[in-house]
Amino acid sequence: MSQISKENTGAKAKDKGAGAASPMKSWKINHKGMTKADMLRSFLHNLEYNISKDSLSNTPYDQFLSLSYAVRERIIERWISTTQTYKAGNVKRAYYLSMEFLMGRLLGDSLMNLNMTEASVDAMRELGLDVEEIIDQEHDAGLGNGGLGRLAACYLDSIATLKLPAVGYGIRYDFGIFNQKIVNGFQHESPEQWLRHTNPWEVERSEYRVLVKFYGRTERYKDKSGHECVNWTDTEDVLAMPYDIPIPGYGVNNVNTLRLWSARSADEFNLQYFNSGDYIGACHDKFTSENISKILYPNDNNVSGKELRLKQQFFFSSASLQDIIRRYLRSNTGFKAFADKVSIQLNDTHPAIAIAELMRLFIDEHGLSWDDAWGIAQKTFAYTNHTLMPEALEKWSVGLMQHLLPRHMEIIYDINANFLRQVSYKFPGDLDRLRRMSLIEEGDDKQVRMAYLAIVASHSINGVSALHSELLSTGLVKDFYEMWPEKFNNKTNGITQRRWLYKSNPKLRDLITSKIGDGWVTDLYQLKKLEKFADDKEFRKDWAKAKLAAKTAFVDKIYKWEGIKIDPNTMFDVQIKRMHEYKRQLMNALHCIALYNRIKSGDTKNFVPRTVMFAGKAAPGYYMAKLIIKFINNIAGIVNNDPATKGLLKVHFLPNYRVSMAEYIIPASDLSEQISTAGTEASGTGNMKFALNGALTIGTMDGANVEMHEEIGDDNIFIFGLRTNEVDDLRAKGYNPWDYYNNCEALKQVMDLISSGYFSPEDPAMFNPIYDTLLGYGGDRYMVMADFESFVKCQDAVAKCYSNQDLWTKKSILNVARMGKFSSDRSIKEYADGIWNVKPTDVKLDI
Repeated sequence: MSQISKENTGAKAKDKGAGAASPMKSWKINHKGMTKADMLRSFLHNLEYNISKDSLSNTPYDQFLSLSYAVRERIIERWISTTQTYKAGNVKRAYYLSMEFLMGRLLGDSLMNLNMTEASVDAMRELGLDVEEIIDQEHDAGLGNGGLGRLAACYLDSIATLKLPAVGYGIRYDFGIFNQKIVNGFQHESPEQWLRHTNPWEVERSEYRVLVKFYGRTERYKDKSGHECVNWTDTEDVLAMPYDIPIPGYGVNNVNTLRLWSARSADEFNLQYFNSGDYIGACHDKFTSENISKILYPNDNNVSGKELRLKQQFFFSSASLQDIIRRYLRSNTGFKAFADKVSIQLNDTHPAIAIAELMRLFIDEHGLSWDDAWGIAQKTFAYTNHTLMPEALEKWSVGLMQHLLPRHMEIIYDINANFLRQVSYKFPGDLDRLRRMSLIEEGDDKQVRMAYLAIVASHSINGVSALHSELLSTGLVKDFYEMWPEKFNNKTNGITQRRWLYKSNPKLRDLITSKIGDGWVTDLYQLKKLEKFADDKEFRKDWAKAKLAAKTAFVDKIYKWEGIKIDPNTMFDVQIKRMHEYKRQLMNALHCIALYNRIKSGDTKNFVPRTVMFAGKAAPGYYMAKLIIKFINNIAGIVNNDPATKGLLKVHFLPNYRVSMAEYIIPASDLSEQISTAGTEASGTGNMKFALNGALTIGTMDGANVEMHEEIGDDNIFIFGLRTNEVDDLRAKGYNPWDYYNNCEALKQVMDLISSGYFSPEDPAMFNPIYDTLLGYGGDRYMVMADFESFVKCQDAVAKCYSNQDLWTKKSILNVARMGKFSSDRSIKEYADGIWNVKPTDVKLDI
C-alpha cells in the first residue's frame, strides 16, 4: 500500500503532542537504535526529511527508500568503524577483482545480517505496511550473468561475516544483465535499468576518482641516473568514479566495501565545438567515455564490441590497482611490504590485464626495477579458473592490444620472453612445449592468452571443485602444472546459507532451528545434527509441511509476477541456469517430450504428476541457446493445452530469471536438474542451493556434483550418464549419435516428432537446427543422445521414489543435513588461510 496509515501516525503524534501533519517533530531520533520504536522513528524521519513526502503522498518506492535509509544509518557507523580499525592496524587485506557481482536485492539481507528483521516488520506493521511488499520494490542489482557473479556475492557475505579485511572491486554498469521477455516463445532483451530510481545503498566517493589511460604511444628516455624509462603518452583518458556499497557481516560489526567504478569523461564538454554549432560533437567525449560502464558484457561478435569489452576489463583493473596502491601508501613507505599487506584475487581471466598494469604502475609510475616489480607481483596475485573449455579461455588479438594498450603489450612480450627462458631451462630442447606454453598464440592473427598470463604471474592457481582442479592439472593447463605443481590447488565453491536458507526459506529455517538451534547459520556443519531426526515420523511431517509452504509461496509469487498458474501438489522438476548447450537444457526438454509421448500412448498408470520448470537467459548473440528457449516454449504450448496432460504434466519457461526469483523457486523445488556433460561444468553452485533447501538432485558426475555425491551418499542423489573418462574414451573411439537413436525407441520417437515439425506447425523446419546439432553436422558435441536413455531411466527412479513421500522426505532431510561442506564460509576460510594469509579483525563499536 502506498498510503501510510493515518490512524497510526496520528496516534503517535497525539501521544507526543505533535501536530498530525508532522507526527515526529518532537521525537528524538536514535540512528543507532535497533528497536521497533527506533525503526519506526527513523523510517518516518527519512520519509519526511530525506524524501520530502508525507503519509499521503508517498509511493511504495518511497517506503522502500525510507526503510533502506533507516537500515543504512545503522550500517554506516559500523562501516566507518571497520575502515578505521583496518587502517589503524595496518592489516593485510584481500582485494577481490571480478567483472561480475550478482548481488540481487540488499534490503532483506541487510535486515537479516543486522538482526533487525523482526523490529522492522513490527514497525512497518504499526504503520499498516508489509515489509515483504516493501522489499519487493527493490530492483535486483543484476551486475552479473550467472554463477560467477553470484559466487562473488556469496563470497563478499562470507568475508564480512568471518571478519576478514577485504574489498571487492567491479564495474557499476548502468545496465546490468538484460531483462528477458518471452514474445511468441522467443527471448527478447530489454535494458535492465536498476539505476532508474535512487539506489539507497551506494555512496559516491568522488575524492578517490582516478584517471585511466587508453591508446596513445610509448616513448623511451633516460632518467638522471641513466636508467631507461618509458613514457606512455598521447593517451585518451577516462575518469573512473568510485561508488561504494557496504557489505555487512552477519551478527558482527564488520562492514566491508564493494567498490564499483563508473566511467566518466575527463573532458565532459567541448565549448569550442558547442560555440561552432556542433552540439553533438561538444559531448562526444562524454558519450564515448561513459560507454565503458554502460552495459554488462556487450556483444563481442564484432571488432568494436571486442574493443569495448577489453576496455571494460582494463578500466576497472587499472582503477582498482591505483586505489589499492593509494590505500597501501597511506600506511606504508616504499613497496617492500606490498605483498605482506596486499593480496589480489583474480576472479577468472577478465581482470588478468591487471598483471601488466601493476607492472606498469610499479616500473613507470613508481620507479621500481623490473625484477623487484615482478617479484612483488608474483607474491601478490592469485588466480581462480572457472572453466574447463579451451574456447572459454580468454584471448585478445595482439593487434587490438597494441592499439588500445601499447605499453601493456610491450610488458606482456617481456613477461613472455622471461617466462619462455625459464621453460627452456627446465625442458631443454622441447620446442613444441615452448609453442604450447607461450603467452602469445602464433597465427595469422596473433592472440594474447590471458589465462596463461594469469598462471605465470600468480603464486596460486585454483580450480573450483575437486574434479575441475584435477582436470585442469591433467588436461587444460597440464604443461603449467608440470612446470609449477606447487602453485595449483583446489577451493571448492560454496554458497552463503544466510541468503539461501535462512532468509529464503523461513518455514524450513524455523523448523531446523527449533531442533538444533541457530548455530548452523554461521557453522553449516552443524546441520549434521539433523540426521538423527530423519527417522522421526512427526519431524518428517513437519518437514513436508515446510516444503509445501515454500511451494505455495512460490506459486503465489510467480502468479503475481507472471500470471502463471502452477499446481503446488505436483512434483516441481526445476532447471534454472544460464542457457548453454553444455548445461543440456535440451536433454531435459527431450525428456518432457518423452513424458508427453508416454501420456499420449495411454501409459499413465503410476504416472507421478510433474511440473517441469525452466528459467535462464541466453546471451543475445547465442543463436542455438535462444532457439532452445523457443523450443521449450513451443513444447510447453502443446503439452499444456492438450487435455490428455491435465493433472499429469505441465511445462513452463519462467521469464527473466534473477536472484529474487531464485529465492522463491529454489526453496520450492523438489528435483534439481544438474545434468551437464561430465567434464564441462567447473563446479556449479545452483546444485548446492537446491540441496540445502531439501531438493533431491538428478545429475551427472560433473563439477561439484561429485563432491555432493560423496557427502550426501549414493542413496540420496540420482546419478546417471557417462563419467568424464567415458566421455573422453567415446570421443576417441569415434562417437556416432545415430547408434543411440537406432537403439532407443523412446529417443527415436522424440527425434522423429521434432523432425516432422510437430512442435512448430507454423514453420515445420524451425527446429531443424536442433535436430541437426544432435544427429547432423553438429555431431552432438555434448552427448545428449548418448546420455538420454540413462537419463530417462534415472527419471523413472525419481518418480518411483517421489511416489513414496515418506521416503522422499527422509532423503530430503539427509540432503540438508549433509551440506555442511558447501558453505561459502568454508571456501573463504580456505582462501584466507591457504592463499591470502589474511586474518580476522574484530571491530568494536562505541556505544
